[in-house]
Amino acid sequence: MTSSADRYTHVLQQLKLTLPKASGAGLAVRAPRDGSHFAALPAHGSGEAGALIDAAYQAYVAWRDVPAPQRGELVRRFGQALRQHKAALGELVSLEAGKITSEGLGEVQEMIDICDFAVGLSRQLHGLTIASERPGHRMMETWHPLGVVGVISAFNFPVAVWAWNSALALVCGNAVVWKPSEKTPLTALACQHVLEQTIAAFNAEQPGSVPEGISQLLLGGRELGELLAEHPRVALLSATGSTRMGRDVGAKVAARFGRSILELGGNNAMIVTPSADLELAARAITFAAVGTAGQRCTTLRRLIVHASVAEKLLARLQGIYASIAVGDPLADGTLVGPLIDQDAFDAMQRALDQARAEGGQVSGGTRERQDLGDGAYYVRPALVRMPAQSAVMQHETFAPILYAITYGGDLDEAIALQNGVPQGLSSAIFTNDLREAERFLAASGSDCGIANVNIGTSGAEIGGAFGGEKETGGGRESGSDAWKGYMRRATNTINYSGALPLAQGVRFDV
Repeated sequence: MTSSADRYTHVLQQLKLTLPKASGAGLAVRAPRDGSHFAALPAHGSGEAGALIDAAYQAYVAWRDVPAPQRGELVRRFGQALRQHKAALGELVSLEAGKITSEGLGEVQEMIDICDFAVGLSRQLHGLTIASERPGHRMMETWHPLGVVGVISAFNFPVAVWAWNSALALVCGNAVVWKPSEKTPLTALACQHVLEQTIAAFNAEQPGSVPEGISQLLLGGRELGELLAEHPRVALLSATGSTRMGRDVGAKVAARFGRSILELGGNNAMIVTPSADLELAARAITFAAVGTAGQRCTTLRRLIVHASVAEKLLARLQGIYASIAVGDPLADGTLVGPLIDQDAFDAMQRALDQARAEGGQVSGGTRERQDLGDGAYYVRPALVRMPAQSAVMQHETFAPILYAITYGGDLDEAIALQNGVPQGLSSAIFTNDLREAERFLAASGSDCGIANVNIGTSGAEIGGAFGGEKETGGGRESGSDAWKGYMRRATNTINYSGALPLAQGVRFDV
């Protein structure tokens, strides 16, 4: 196969991006497909990062007074630039995150889609007119920009999650400071480059329209995330990552009364009922469980299948798992690319060992395709039949492991099993029974932020608000009215009468 270094070089030429030189070790640009290292990017020190946050704040002070439709025009042009560079950016995502080609391109399409959504939103940032109990008075609510929005993103969606936040934050009148995962710094640098080019072209036509520093990029490790969490000028911090990270970040932001949007762990389940279309379910299970090599927060981790159909469904899945194409993510026909690194592989093996100790029967989970590079970690997806929902199933392992258990009673039993974990991101049911579907979606059904019927747990569209409950953090990003999280609300009362009545009938005559 073509070396990752050659592929990286070709993509950078297409993007007309010259990499800055790291004076020291810097941040490694690595390719999980063969384990090779391509370059090192300079990391920001805390002092430099603080200066960039301050610069973003000054940009916000000017940007908040730019009319929202004009802010939307910048985001529209950014979406157009992403369309022009979709192939190059998609390949870059595949190279640095290990995603197969269609998933790399799909992630760039998510950026394009959220830009389109945000452009329309820029003319709909409206509040309410509220009836006042006082004669000659009008009440209303208005929405205003919040300030600097910090974004901490994870390696598995190295650019889409940033775009979810940035497109909304920018049309809402905020500045953005982005700290990407240290495992995927180059995709971030490339997206920032495209945005900066868009801003430059916009300002060439309309000088001074976009203030300098409206979007900042911080490259570095955990210390920069802590800086964002503690910095008083970061009004909102949107952080995607592990529950452990969220506990730390959330506490630091809350300590200074800042706002946070937390998108944390998922431990997602699907219920398969006796009436389900089993072939449809098998296809949905496969993509949800092994897509992105099991490294999505919405990855299907737990399968809860009725005992009457379990043997037929699990036999079908066994065959799929044994034959599914694992290999170079850039090669045609590949469906499962590599894990991000050795740490991910080791975590997978520890989880499988624990599953065996708890009575699980493991199929798959072995390392494959070492011919592609000693530093590349490809695995056969693992299907694990468990006797019960034991301790190993209470934790999210970021790898293609699907635990399967059966239930023999009614739907309430299955829903209790699904809800019986600390996380609450995504969920699904396969059924052809209308009552079962509605029961699953009811208040007493799934306790997750995402609940699907007859589709899998992953592959969310940008039109709906994305996020979950419990240890998933409770945040919402992307569609619906998630934009309100990036703004501050003001309630206004206007007195157009000649009197001064008080609310609730209070009298205070002087």
